[in-house]
Amino acid sequence: MKTWLRLALLVALLATSGIAAAPAQAEPGARCQEGVQPSGALWLICIPRLLWNGDLVVFAHGYTAYNEPLGFQNLYLPDGTYLPDLVTGLGFAFATTSYRTNGLAVLQGVDDIRELIALFPGVAGRTPDHIYLTGASEGGIVTTLLVERSPDLVSGGLSLCGPNGDFKRQIDYWGDFRVLFDYFFPGVLPPSPISIPQEVIDHWEDLYAPAIQAAVNANPQAAAELMATSNAATDPADPATVVSTTLNLLWYNVFATNDGVQKLGGNPYGNRLRWYRGSSNDRRLNRMVQRFSADPTALAELEHYQTSGNLTIPLVVMHTTGDEIVRFQQMVLYYSKVATAGHLDNLDVIPIRRYGHCNFTTAEVLAGFSLLVLRVTGSRLEGIPQQFDPAQARDAFDQAAGLTP
Repeated sequence: MKTWLRLALLVALLATSGIAAAPAQAEPGARCQEGVQPSGALWLICIPRLLWNGDLVVFAHGYTAYNEPLGFQNLYLPDGTYLPDLVTGLGFAFATTSYRTNGLAVLQGVDDIRELIALFPGVAGRTPDHIYLTGASEGGIVTTLLVERSPDLVSGGLSLCGPNGDFKRQIDYWGDFRVLFDYFFPGVLPPSPISIPQEVIDHWEDLYAPAIQAAVNANPQAAAELMATSNAATDPADPATVVSTTLNLLWYNVFATNDGVQKLGGNPYGNRLRWYRGSSNDRRLNRMVQRFSADPTALAELEHYQTSGNLTIPLVVMHTTGDEIVRFQQMVLYYSKVATAGHLDNLDVIPIRRYGHCNFTTAEVLAGFSLLVLRVTGSRLEGIPQQFDPAQARDAFDQAAGLTP
């Protein structure tokens, strides 16, 4: 899920939800190399020239549209910070992969991260002492799945804004938003929500995104009911986020649906028995909204994308409470999974009270990473200005999740 994020573009209109791909930029203290993995994925590795601490940070990128070229994604934070420079400046080696494919690439990303870690010693000349895995959005669930399934391969993970709790619910959330949009704003997008015409993909930016923006602005009552029935996040202090939330979620429907159907072997979205609430006339809404049944093959395939909550090494999960793309509920669901599995001692949850998908500051990301290092080594990173206290972060999560009054 492409973001850390062109926020200006998201709010303005384009909502392609991603950070630009970055070329290898070797800063003075690091040497960077690129190559091709056995899977066909591209790899980038940067190692401090003089003061490498012997540890490695591996980054798993977010969702990239299926029709974009392979490349290194999400390497810039919102303030312009270039991740390889940031990581190597702290003394760590840095590695990332394009994955072998774009679009839905969770399972491929997991395998390509494994390949990347395996080839690292041949580039660096030695095996790292600790391997810290981090990723945002789609990379967040890649991180979580690897921490759960390959605890012997990495030392711990920092998962940012990923659909860790229930991947099927994530699919349904996007699908629900599209069918609800079509109910409240009929005719703006051509059918069908589960099979996107190529014309919509080709003319998203110049035709369909402007039409969506105009329709939402022209009918604020319908827009308010769309937000209420879909449970999509907005910033109450900024009415423009109703438009940005709508554009961002519909972008995923337009660019992710066909690719997901192809890779999952059928349509994964179903709402036959869903009862939608929050409109001015729920009976009419539920009678008139389009209904679909998920393909059994796709549902079976989705099981491979589900986390287990079986954490045997440290994992730090960070999520904005007002995430419009991957709802904060995903963090709550994952917490419940880990609690059921009896592994809460290995989980730290950090809620950030803010609107926007993966909308973290550089200081917050560094503080989350420092907490992960503390859990793995017993020592915090020096020089990090903001540090999360684990107990306070847990209390903040309980409050944000409604677990405490």
